[in-house]
Amino acid sequence: MILRYVVPTCSASLLLATFGTAFAQKAYDAGATDTEIKIGNIMPYSGPASAFGILGKIEGAYYKMINDQGGINGRKINFISYDDGYSPPKAVEQARKLVESDEVLLLAGVLGTPSNSAIQKYMNARKVPQLFVSSGATRFGDYRNFPWTMGWQADYQIEGRVYATYLLEQKPDAKVAILYQNDDFGKDLLKGVKDGLGERAAKMIVAEEPYEIIEPTVESHIVKLKASGADTFFSMTTPKAAAQSIKKAAELGWKPVYFQSLIGASSTVLKSAGYDNAQGILSAAFSKDTDRQWDDDEGMKRLSAFLAKYAPEADKGDGSVVYAYGVAETVVQVLRQCGDTLTRENIMKQAANLKDFAPDILLPGISINTSPTDYYPVEQLRMMRFKGEKWEMFGDVIDGKRPE
Repeated sequence: MILRYVVPTCSASLLLATFGTAFAQKAYDAGATDTEIKIGNIMPYSGPASAFGILGKIEGAYYKMINDQGGINGRKINFISYDDGYSPPKAVEQARKLVESDEVLLLAGVLGTPSNSAIQKYMNARKVPQLFVSSGATRFGDYRNFPWTMGWQADYQIEGRVYATYLLEQKPDAKVAILYQNDDFGKDLLKGVKDGLGERAAKMIVAEEPYEIIEPTVESHIVKLKASGADTFFSMTTPKAAAQSIKKAAELGWKPVYFQSLIGASSTVLKSAGYDNAQGILSAAFSKDTDRQWDDDEGMKRLSAFLAKYAPEADKGDGSVVYAYGVAETVVQVLRQCGDTLTRENIMKQAANLKDFAPDILLPGISINTSPTDYYPVEQLRMMRFKGEKWEMFGDVIDGKRPE
């Protein structure tokens, strides 16, 4: 699948304009001209993760809105999005096509840890920005080894540190049991919690159970973790295992202080597990949702107006829709900061120079700050508790920023 929103134009790679004694210089790399900026993207429009294809559609619709408003510094965005079917080899093929045939200026918002991991070395070898990766894996903020790759969302280690900070404040004598997915996602979260607990981790954590994503059920792990005597439980799980964990804990009559990782904390998961079983579960978030508490929020009003005009078929209740809007808004901010210097080097320079930037969908008090040594744009979250049939935010914003 390919989505195109502007007919490509051709140009010289460098234009110098002289006006009297002063002159303005425009610097371009491949994919940028006086009239156009080419952005590449890869999405699973087909395959096992096709539900996430909505991300590419919303990002494309956002760029169309920007074009209708006059573009970025007078230049229209040409958004080229290909399908990889959530297949890493296909992602590599599509990345090569975007860079070598389409000659995009950058890739932005590519979905998924497997696909982004597969193309990361290639993008860095070619020195093409792999910007605002749609994954919470920590490896996408490794500026030393991959200076052309940057994540966007709060990564899993940040999330884990936020939970640990909250636990130390509220229950410093907790006996902790942890269920974690045995991959980069689960291990990152586990490391974040342990880093956050610091020297107390060894005493507080009484049981750890890894599970494989291919396991049909995690119920046996929950039985073992309950038997540990833990009074606090971290469920570092994706949706299927998250729902199973909630159900099994309720079936066993186990009522620990229950932390559910954000990736498995959607209302859909909790509905599947049974709202009665999910009462009081804790998680954390960095973005607004579609709860009525945000009806009068100016940022969410803009999101609603955008969807009504440019993506009327999209479900505003889908967290991916909200997320994609925030990613696209941040890409546009970086390109605006680039001015007329639309080189790949300057794109990364500006991406690493975001100061207190607050996209419409971030929670109040949370903003994006980056630097040449900080490639993690969102590093704050706010705790939330499930009550009734929805999440309720509480407490102050918690900073999960890495120690220097």
